[in-house]
Amino acid sequence: MAFVGFESKNYFCEEFGAKMSEDQSKMLAVFEIRVRDLMNVCNRQKQRINELNHSLEVKDQELRQAMQTIDELNAKCNSMLTARIVSANEQEMKSAKTQLAKLVREVDMCIALLNE
Repeated sequence: MAFVGFESKNYFCEEFGAKMSEDQSKMLAVFEIRVRDLMNVCNRQKQRINELNHSLEVKDQELRQAMQTIDELNAKCNSMLTARIVSANEQEMKSAKTQLAKLVREVDMCIALLNE
């Protein structure tokens, strides 16, 4: 079924050879308006989806950068902890050497006293 004069508001059904009634014309005009409105809503929603997709891409990039920064900071933290442990071990070694040297001196004094 095809309607002739769709744009001119003078509707005529070719298949039946009959002109549309006034009520049918009004209903068709309302239908046209609603379809156009629906198309406009659809276009606005497509635009909004595109904006949200772009925003999502930006946020994803920011998240990837933040995760990379976190990984780098964790690596630095681990390096600092390792350095601190090594430093603590060095301090313990110095302390142990000092105590051992003190004990050796005491033993030497004891031996010197025994030799007198």
